[in-house]
Amino acid sequence: MAHRPPILLIDAASLYFRAYFGIPESAAKAEDGTPVNAVRGFLDMLATLIRVRGADRMVCALDYDWRPAWRVDLLPSYKAHRVAPQGGEIVPDTLSPQVPMILEVLAAVGITAVGATGYEADDVLGTLSVTQPGPVEVVSGDRDLFQLVDDARPVRLLYVGRGVAKLDDCDDAAVRARYGVPADRYADFAALRGDPSDGLPGVAGVGEKTAARLIERYGSIAGILAALDDSDSSFAPGLRAKLAAARDYLDVAPTVVRVALDVPLPELPTALPSAPADPERLLELAQRWNLAGSARRLVDALAAPRGDEKPSTSPQAG
Repeated sequence: MAHRPPILLIDAASLYFRAYFGIPESAAKAEDGTPVNAVRGFLDMLATLIRVRGADRMVCALDYDWRPAWRVDLLPSYKAHRVAPQGGEIVPDTLSPQVPMILEVLAAVGITAVGATGYEADDVLGTLSVTQPGPVEVVSGDRDLFQLVDDARPVRLLYVGRGVAKLDDCDDAAVRARYGVPADRYADFAALRGDPSDGLPGVAGVGEKTAARLIERYGSIAGILAALDDSDSSFAPGLRAKLAAARDYLDVAPTVVRVALDVPLPELPTALPSAPADPERLLELAQRWNLAGSARRLVDALAAPRGDEKPSTSPQAG
């Protein structure tokens, strides 16, 4: 049976934030002085991914709601430190205007971008990972997405912790090697450990190694809580006290951390075009924003034969 090329599911915000901070504004500006560093970097990342992964399908997932109310209602600290004084997410002033530019270029090229009201990009990626024919490769620098790895489908995470040129190509064995838990238990492990970048406090005094041991022994947070209610269970007294003190948090944290897999999404065109959908529009945008080089590299990647080259990636989590 012929090998089917993968679908690339792109965590758009993860990549354009990385592009913004990876390329100096001074090195990428339109003729009127408008910074386009995030746009250039993002397009170059897509070109590299298409070229080295041999993909024939792609969807870029968007954050329509970066801090959904249903998660905040369960855990008010969720991403609270990232809320701007005037509301909304703290985003650099010169990055925000570049996001619509990226979306315009994607539309001109013919690459699908989609979000869903009330959900984060992670949830869109999760839903696509279980509804799109495999193989699936999720591209992100967000550790929460390790939970989507599934060797059976297969779904892999291409973790960009070290950049697109040095992807960590992660299967279940890679997640186990890095964190000591299988991928399908990663969400509960992360909830126990905590994640300050998302406002998840975790259980005080429980780090990665203890969290992994608890998941290995009890299977899940639900199993841990059931054991906590059993007076005959053999928790060390100090650990039992720590878990009991965090009971309210542990009751809600798994729901907050788990990526939704049932986001209502429309039927989506996923096939990558071999040529831009609207070449005149793409040429206009490239000229206006000084994107000729990046646009050409993306067009060339789309036109190249698929599947001839595979990357040298590290089989481990970042």
